[in-house]
Amino acid sequence: MSEIKDAPKPASTVLIVRDAQTPQKGLQVLMVRRSAGMSFGASAWVFPGGKVAASDAAPEWDDWSDGSYQHYARSLRIAAAREVFEESGLILATGKDGSPASVELCASLDPMRSEVEKTPERFLGIMKEAGLRLVLDQLVPFAHWVTPAFEPRRFDTHFFLVKAPADQVVRHDGREAVDHAWVAPLELIEKRKTGEAKLMFPTRLNLQVLAQSATAADAEAAARAKRVVTVEPQVEDRPGGKVLVIPAEAGYGLTEEKMGEVLG
Repeated sequence: MSEIKDAPKPASTVLIVRDAQTPQKGLQVLMVRRSAGMSFGASAWVFPGGKVAASDAAPEWDDWSDGSYQHYARSLRIAAAREVFEESGLILATGKDGSPASVELCASLDPMRSEVEKTPERFLGIMKEAGLRLVLDQLVPFAHWVTPAFEPRRFDTHFFLVKAPADQVVRHDGREAVDHAWVAPLELIEKRKTGEAKLMFPTRLNLQVLAQSATAADAEAAARAKRVVTVEPQVEDRPGGKVLVIPAEAGYGLTEEKMGEVLG
C-alpha cells in the first residue's frame, strides 16, 4: 500500500515561447509566479502547469482534440492545455475546421477559468460549447522530471514546449499565479543570482537549455530533435556535503549541485 501512497502524481508543465515583440529581438518564455501561500513552489517563478486530473483522460476528448496518442500520453497533453488555460488564459485550440481561435472568443472564455480550476472536467464542456479542438500535436516533449523520493510531495512531471498562440493575451489568474512575465531565459536566471527571483532546480536547468535557442522556431526544432531522458535526482554524500545528482545523458551540462545551492 505504501508504494501506491508514495507514487509520484502525474503532472504536466508547459514552456510557452515566442519571439520578443520589442526592438531587442530574441526568444521569450512565459513565466508565472506562484502565490506565497502555495504548498509547493511558493513564490517561485514557474512554467504554467499542474497535476493531471481524471477528466483529462475522458474518452469524449476523442472528438475534441487532435493527434493519435496512447491513453496516458494524451491525458498529459490535455492536462497541459487545461493548466495553460487556468493559469494564463491562453487557449491551445482551434475551431474544428482548423481556424485559429479568435481573440474575442478567447476573451469571452476567460471568466470560466476559475470554474475549470475548481472542476477540471468543466474544461471539456467549455471546449465543446465554444466549438474548439485542442491542438495537442503542437505540444512538443521537452523534459521529464520525477521528484526525488525524499520529498513529501512527489510529481512525475512531463515538460512540453509550444509556441504561443498568435494575438492571444495572457492574464494570470491572481490565485495560484499572482504575476506573469515574458522573459528571456537567461534574464530570469540572472535575476535568481541577485536574489530577485526564486527558481526551482528543474525550472532553472530547463531555462538554461531553452536559452540555447535564438527564436521560438529554433526552440521548437530543437525540442523535436532531442531525446528526452527521465531525471529523478538522487542525493549523495561528498566530502564537502550532500549533493543532488542527475544523469549526464539528460543533457543539462552538469551532473551534480550542492544541496544548499539547489533551492532559491
